[in-house]
Amino acid sequence: MSEARRNFIEGVRAEFPLLVGVFPFGMIYGTLALKAGLSTLASQFMSSIVFAGSSQFVAAQLIHDEAPGFVIIVTIAVVNLRHMLYSASLAPYLKNLSLKWKVILSYFLTDEAYAPSILNYEAEGVTPTNHWFLLGAGFSLWFIWQISTAIGIFLGTAIPESWSLDFALPLTFIAMVVPALKNRPMIAAALTAGIVALLAYSLPFKLGLILAALAGIAVGTIMESRK
Repeated sequence: MSEARRNFIEGVRAEFPLLVGVFPFGMIYGTLALKAGLSTLASQFMSSIVFAGSSQFVAAQLIHDEAPGFVIIVTIAVVNLRHMLYSASLAPYLKNLSLKWKVILSYFLTDEAYAPSILNYEAEGVTPTNHWFLLGAGFSLWFIWQISTAIGIFLGTAIPESWSLDFALPLTFIAMVVPALKNRPMIAAALTAGIVALLAYSLPFKLGLILAALAGIAVGTIMESRK
């Protein structure tokens, strides 16, 4: 087995536990998109093109509320600003790649793909084929997201609200964050971000997420410098 193929398969394997929580999340989006007034085709294309669960949920809600297109675009941009942090974190491990590879990996870079990838890169360091790990994690997530969205669209309102499938999302993020908390600065950053996110939940355009991220980064950086 080639080294590239081995890294790809390892990325898929590392992603698999997170897919359990992603699947019901995709089904919920498919159902919500139809209720918001999107067509079947538009709902599926949003999963294929945007490929960002939280942004898709926000967009569907804003479309349902008949918000202006500019507001929808700006809101999605703000929600996705966290991907800049992911990119900056992965840059040292992927900086030598060609522009083609960077474009491909940027498309597949999501919360769930980033979490196992950064843990792998911190353990393995820079290798000629380490980008295949991120590709494996990202592609497997993309594939499952398309299928779960399609099932949600197909079932439509047949999914009862009593199932409460939305519990899967916070569980998925907990599973991503906890393994990465290896020292006090990391734990402090995570706790700070969580508390600020709760306190700033009511801010418009999901600005609370950005504020929480900045607060967590600040606390983590200060504690790391003192250490």
